[in-house]
Amino acid sequence: MKGKKNTMIYTLTCNPSLDYRMRVEGLRPEKTNRSTYEQITAGGKGINVSLMLRNLGYESTVLGFISGFTGEEIARQVSAAGIPTALVRLPDGLSRINVKLQNDLGKHMLQETEINAKGPVIDDGSLGMLMSRLDRIQEGDLLVLSGSIPECLPDTFYRDIQAQLAERKVCVIVDATGELLVKSLAYRPFLIKPNRDELEQLFGVRIRSRTDAVSYAGELRKKGARNVLVSFGGDGALLVSEEQDIYEADAPQGILRNAVGSGDSMVAGFLAGYLESGDYREAFSMGLAAGSASAFSDGFATRDEVLNLMAQIKETLSEKKVNKEENQ
Repeated sequence: MKGKKNTMIYTLTCNPSLDYRMRVEGLRPEKTNRSTYEQITAGGKGINVSLMLRNLGYESTVLGFISGFTGEEIARQVSAAGIPTALVRLPDGLSRINVKLQNDLGKHMLQETEINAKGPVIDDGSLGMLMSRLDRIQEGDLLVLSGSIPECLPDTFYRDIQAQLAERKVCVIVDATGELLVKSLAYRPFLIKPNRDELEQLFGVRIRSRTDAVSYAGELRKKGARNVLVSFGGDGALLVSEEQDIYEADAPQGILRNAVGSGDSMVAGFLAGYLESGDYREAFSMGLAAGSASAFSDGFATRDEVLNLMAQIKETLSEKKVNKEENQ
């Protein structure tokens, strides 16, 4: 996969949205509240990955479904950002509007509440069109399967896509939750990125330390994942790599401005770092830097902002080998 010039990148967002972000000072329930900041942006995890990849200097093509006037605005915004699309337009319904409500508590503290819509139904004809477009992906290309899927699709959907592409040896990244993720592991995705809460839900446990997280990340590697990147929000991240290395680092210091898209920025940063260096240490550092830099921005961070944080991250980065007993 190493090599920026030779790798085509695709991101899939099955249920994209317009994200309507509003910020209020001291939210008062059951009262009229007036926003101090508003932003409407094309969203969905795969689209977010593509937007961050663009900022890092990498072109990708956005795949997925859109419908109605909201879908047209999603397509317009993505195209206006200079990102190629191969979106399937559904005959009925409306693409989602997701509300991201930020309560400014003062002293640089934001409390965020999300209300995510269900999204449109995907008919068989449109599904067939998407699967045909996936056939454009060639050996050595990179595909990011990211986010939730509409209720009308089976939880084997990401696995089914991997099966369709298996003979072409496409490098697949899966950033999903629950059975959608678990069922994709049989096809050995290059990277998965659960956060701490998602890891707890997968195994029905309470993760109290990074050591716990390393153990459960190792279980996901045994099930098929080649590399497992676990994010802890403001507490940093860790990576258990296919080379049996464990990388851990604290999150850099900064003021949280927007948590939406920080995990997707981490995926984009990891991919950019690996494409540039072929080294997991560099990929991990750029991933954590990208996720943090976007969290400190109102939008997606610039490449310079990401690179500025990498030096700080490397000061706390530790590396060790997986314990052989833990890997048996």
